[in-house]
Amino acid sequence: MKPPIHALIAALAVTPLPGVAMADLAFNVGAFTDYRYRGISQTRLKPAVQAGVDFSEGGFYLGAWASSIKWIKDASGGNANAEIDLYGGYKGELAKDVSYDVGLLTYQYPSNKFKPKAETTELYAALTYGVTTVKYSHAVTNTFANPGSKNSYYLDISAGIDLGFATLTPHLGYQGIKGPLAELASYTDYALTLSKDFTGLVVSAAVIGTNASKTFYSSPVNGKALGKSALVLGVKYNF
Repeated sequence: MKPPIHALIAALAVTPLPGVAMADLAFNVGAFTDYRYRGISQTRLKPAVQAGVDFSEGGFYLGAWASSIKWIKDASGGNANAEIDLYGGYKGELAKDVSYDVGLLTYQYPSNKFKPKAETTELYAALTYGVTTVKYSHAVTNTFANPGSKNSYYLDISAGIDLGFATLTPHLGYQGIKGPLAELASYTDYALTLSKDFTGLVVSAAVIGTNASKTFYSSPVNGKALGKSALVLGVKYNF
């Protein structure tokens, strides 16, 4: 049996890696009242625990991130209780106050028995000017178990506004799903997050919602709409 991802991350935190300076490694752990991804709850509107590790060298970076989930087990009776994201890319500057970020991200669900497969891989590119970032993500596989949905995409814009006492992050995105379920599965999401960093300990409160179909994006367990507007509270520690 493979050890849980949280145990692996904890082991990495205390195990020296040959040839890698610890200054290039960063870790994070957190807990949230809901795990919303692109506005849709992945945990049946229930709390989630999360953890991640990042390595960077110059503009290049690699990372892994994990969260508890419920949606696959709820929908299919499978055993996937976690989502693991693996990613890598390159960040750089084009001009003063203008930067870019390009990379690849794959979403993995250990023990997933969902058919079609929920595993999804995307290419992404982001451009930041000042405090504003526009990002485009393009799926090179089917998208989160939607059949025939290769080439689906997500386009979003966000900003990080320093208020002095905290950071305000408005966000607006559109998830476009290709294939036979395009009309039902495509939607717009929004979020407004207020966060405060207490020397590595980040607390946040976010109002998150979507116009997603309440029929398509509903819990098979209790029938609740997974994209409904809600307040999500969180705490995360970066080290």
